[in-house]
Amino acid sequence: MQVAVYHIPGMDCPSEENIIRLAFQDLETIYKLDFNIPERRLKVYHSADVSTITKKLERLNFGATLVDVQHTVSLSIDVKEETIQRRLLLQVLGINAFFFIAETIAGVISRSMGLLADGLDMLADALVYGMSLYVIGKSASSKKKIALLSGYGQVLLALVGLTETVKRFVGFDQTPDYRMMIIVSIFALIGNALCLWLLQKSKSKEAHMQASIIFTSNDVLVNLGVLVAGAVVLFTGKVWPDLIIGTLVFLLVLKGAFAIISLGRAKA
Repeated sequence: MQVAVYHIPGMDCPSEENIIRLAFQDLETIYKLDFNIPERRLKVYHSADVSTITKKLERLNFGATLVDVQHTVSLSIDVKEETIQRRLLLQVLGINAFFFIAETIAGVISRSMGLLADGLDMLADALVYGMSLYVIGKSASSKKKIALLSGYGQVLLALVGLTETVKRFVGFDQTPDYRMMIIVSIFALIGNALCLWLLQKSKSKEAHMQASIIFTSNDVLVNLGVLVAGAVVLFTGKVWPDLIIGTLVFLLVLKGAFAIISLGRAKA
């Protein structure tokens, strides 16, 4: 077995980790992916042609470069631990899906683009985790179709959101209901805190679990952004704080969506 070590400058978020995992689902000769997001490093334990692995990474446009090829004798995999991790990720997925629905409804009622964007961010998280779990055992073509469907769907929703945001900027729209913004953001914050607690409860040192913790921590920051925007709306009576946070989150979702689309369009 070999270990191919890559430097990936574009892997600055755990969502890229999930996309890379999805890209390698159809290679049975890949035994383990060891991610180090802070150092932008990836170790691929494999018995495949290293050029095949390199091509798959290059097609994701994350700037991956092969820096070293090492040799190893064996690799131990704890099946029980993987089962526990899968269950935890399913729970996190469920929480994200619930708050996508809740924040979308609240965003429409309160006319808050921040809540709508945060809800879409929750959906993006749920889709990435859901794809990674669902495609296990599926054919390569099925995986690509699922990735494309998810990516294009997120792009469409994000563009609709950005268009509406621009219209409200230009039209000097009425201020959103800051009370609902603050209350729903607090509940979403609690939801992500619960996700963080569940992930940390596993005490897993596996890279993908640690990445999930970072991913959820980023979601907490988005929740805080919407919460702060609601508070600024309260004190200023202006609509722009809500529109600014909404724009930033929609752009964040777009970035992840294009990465997923590049995965789905990549040739085997």
